[in-house]
Amino acid sequence: MRVLFMCTANSCRSILSEAMFNHLAPDGFEAVSSGSFPKGQVLPRSLTTLQQAGISTEGLSSKGNDAFEGNPPDIAITVCDKAAGEACPVYFGSALKAHWGLADPSDVQGTDSEVDAAFRSILTRIEKRCRAFLALPFEQLSRDELQRELDRIGTI
Repeated sequence: MRVLFMCTANSCRSILSEAMFNHLAPDGFEAVSSGSFPKGQVLPRSLTTLQQAGISTEGLSSKGNDAFEGNPPDIAITVCDKAAGEACPVYFGSALKAHWGLADPSDVQGTDSEVDAAFRSILTRIEKRCRAFLALPFEQLSRDELQRELDRIGTI
């Protein structure tokens, strides 16, 4: 199963989600990320936050949705409110779509420790959602039931 985490810039929340998901996922599951208007670089603090949590940053990059035109996801999850209102590219076809909104930790103003705490807090929330997703009994869920579960997880 391939899960795409989408945001606008693909430099923070979607990157954190991709890395955490892949850190937790068993064989047969893969996360990727993209942005509707990619920044072209991952925020250094996103990478530092992942490294401090013991999560690999290898292969993470800021890219657009067109990077997956030839290999669409099974599930597309938006993690920022701006991307939630955008239409998924038509080539994502039958992918299930869900919104798991997250506050942008890069918008936090304050000391370095306050900003670091905001990034760690978002990563913890992403971990809870990824664990809830990976605990689902996929073989027992219909497409509609999976959609409901995806929507529920977005409220965690």
